[in-house]
Amino acid sequence: MTELIPAPRSVVAGSGEVRLTERSRLHAGHGTEGVGHWLRAVLSQATGLPLPEGRTPEDTDRDGIRLRLGPGLGPEEYRLVSDRGGVLVEGGSAAGVFWGAQTLRQLLGPDAFRRAPVRRDGGWAVPHVTVEDGPRFRWRGLMLDVARHFMPKEGVLRYLDLMAAHKLNVLHLHLTDDQGWRLEIQRYPKLTEIGSWRARTKIGHRASPLWDDSPHGGHYTQDDIREIVAYAAERHIGVVPEIDVPGHSQAAIAAYPELGNSDVIDTASLTVWDTWGINPNVLAPTDNTLRFYEGVLEEVLELFPADAGPFSPFVHIGGDECPKDQWRASDTAQKQISNLGLADEDALQSWFIRHFDGWLAARGRRLIGWDEILEGGLAPGAAVSSWRGYSGGIAAARAGHDVVMCPQQQVYLDYRQDAGPDEPVPIAYVRTLEDVYRFEPVPAELTGDETARVLGTQANVWTEVMEDQGRVDYQTFPRLAALSEVAWSALPDSDDRDFADFERRMGAHYRRLDALGVAYRPPTGPLPWQRRPGVLGRPLDGPPPQG
Repeated sequence: MTELIPAPRSVVAGSGEVRLTERSRLHAGHGTEGVGHWLRAVLSQATGLPLPEGRTPEDTDRDGIRLRLGPGLGPEEYRLVSDRGGVLVEGGSAAGVFWGAQTLRQLLGPDAFRRAPVRRDGGWAVPHVTVEDGPRFRWRGLMLDVARHFMPKEGVLRYLDLMAAHKLNVLHLHLTDDQGWRLEIQRYPKLTEIGSWRARTKIGHRASPLWDDSPHGGHYTQDDIREIVAYAAERHIGVVPEIDVPGHSQAAIAAYPELGNSDVIDTASLTVWDTWGINPNVLAPTDNTLRFYEGVLEEVLELFPADAGPFSPFVHIGGDECPKDQWRASDTAQKQISNLGLADEDALQSWFIRHFDGWLAARGRRLIGWDEILEGGLAPGAAVSSWRGYSGGIAAARAGHDVVMCPQQQVYLDYRQDAGPDEPVPIAYVRTLEDVYRFEPVPAELTGDETARVLGTQANVWTEVMEDQGRVDYQTFPRLAALSEVAWSALPDSDDRDFADFERRMGAHYRRLDALGVAYRPPTGPLPWQRRPGVLGRPLDGPPPQG
């Protein structure tokens, strides 16, 4: 019972248990019907119990489950009471009830996470307990990079279930990059006809001599996206799409060469990029490029409605790692700088970003981008993903912008998990489970008003060296469990956190991950089939520099 992850605010144990049986019913009060449908489905799958609908709350006396909205609770807060009257889960909104239902599932034991019943001699019981809980941060996220290695729709739906089980509520979906364009845009069909496939793929770090000569690709149809967004909304998760501009755009330029700096290079000869790193081929800073991406974003806004879940008004436009060499050599770009009265190429990028800032704001949406978008100033409603350390987030908060803290030194899950020689494709610095658990999203330098600008945090899963679901699982788990507790729970200061207790609770949580079929990194190190001998990574020694 005390092995819950993320850790709740308060747990008071009782002395008995509620036993679920063939006669147990589930009653979902007004406003919780969707949660009731979800909970009945997952518990019936796992337990084999029918859990028929209770027509009144009294139908659940002693051995049933009641869901209801509770006065005095915040939107995502919940209270779970298991006693002689049965199990009651109440929340300040349907989202709060849903998070309480996730806790109920944990209380039932690891087998409650299975999709079909297994033999269970002891039956199904919920210990008598009172849990009162609510999140520390509103934004509790995971960024999935599906551009470098495509994750089919079923894999995204699976990750939404894994997020929900950890009380995470924002999926940041990185849909476009140099190595692939993953979203169907009906106005521009070549983006997926050409831009979603590459002829081959670098294996390992970009310095590796190894190649996979099989074509790699795939994309989501618009109906796939609608399904993903609806599936997420049922789990009280918002999906924030990322359409990267003006860098990380070679896949788009390969599909439509006029988007690139054709007065500098032969853009018609470009193909979807097959290796990793920072690409010099960036978008041309022209009005035609702006009109093209406005067309893209018009379809994006329809596919990702502003009311589809937490933070759904946001659209991520990237804005990071945009080399300016082609702009410096481009007569077109230089004329644009002159015509706009700009100081230099950095100001030209700011013009590019601010255009979409205003364009989105005029449509009731909010722009969010990586911390480079701070350069040159932002409109008041724009938000920042702080990835190059804390400094970008600090600057953004002090300038009055909302911030999502996701510094690479702390929560980039492509970073290696151990210094041992068997760690597969070791990238960058060692970031252990404990390192992630001790991550503090709010910098000490911020004042009280400034800390309110920190919406929350997310872990970022960049997939250059993650070619399939097993590799994504290995890099993501168990560290995502630690991030979920950082994002949800009211933890002490970093140095005072009880990591030993978290490890103890992980003992039960590994069994839940087993039931969910997650190929996590075992605490003792990679299993033989999780290793990648001979595949070059880029390990960096020592602690990561803090920024």
